[in-house]
Parts: sequence; C-alpha cells; structure tokens
Amino acid sequence: MRSPAKGAAVKWTRLAGSLTSCAVTFAATPAVLVGPAPTAHAKNGDTHVIGQGIEQVLDCNDATLMVNGTQNIVTAKGNCWAVTVMGSSNTVVADSVTHDITVYGYDETVLFHNGDPIIWDRGRELGMVNRLQRVGP
Repeated sequence: MRSPAKGAAVKWTRLAGSLTSCAVTFAATPAVLVGPAPTAHAKNGDTHVIGQGIEQVLDCNDATLMVNGTQNIVTAKGNCWAVTVMGSSNTVVADSVTHDITVYGYDETVLFHNGDPIIWDRGRELGMVNRLQRVGP
C-alpha cells in the first residue's frame, strides 16, 4: 500500500467503521454482578502505613487500614472497615473491624477486639504462618 501524496485527503471510513462497531459492542454489553451488591463502603478513604519498623497509633475512622512493609506495629483505634496487611513480621491491633481482614506474606499478626470480619489468610494458603484472631474485651 502506498502512502498518500502530500496534501492528499486520507479516507478513514474503514477505520472509523471498525471503531464505531467496537464502541457499540461495549456499550451494548450488559454488566453482570456476581452476588449481591455491597451494602456499605469505607467512609473516609484508606489509611496507609508503609515502611519498616514504624510504630503508630491511629484512628481508623471507618476506613480501610493498609499496612505494607516489615516489622511495623500499628494500633488502630475506633472501627476499621477492613484491614489489609502485606509484607512480613507486621503487627496490627484493632479495636474493631467491620468487613474483612486480608493478610499476604508471612509472620503477620492481626488481632481485633470487636466485629465479625471475614478473615482471609493468603499467606497460609501458600504455607506461611500468620496469626489472625479475635482477642479479649
């Protein structure tokens, strides 16, 4: 195929037609929901603690707490929507967790006083040892 001469008009009908059919296909595809729609969400954004050897006390404020790193110690006051921990040798002690606790990595400890969260230990699925449990009042 030859390039058009300088200043010549280029016909885009074939490309435009293909793009139009693609856009129509995506617009006509119905959304499929698996399971019921969630009834509540974190209210105030996420709180991130990222690093090594950090010791921090914070207010979860109904948000998701994410801890990523190694040997961090986090005390979460109030209610957390969820807690996610990644890395190794992190410790999180939460007053309350509403939705879920998800842990990746190994030698992680997540303790909580109140709530009935879903506990998902991704590290244990790979043979790593983590401690996730409810503790006394």
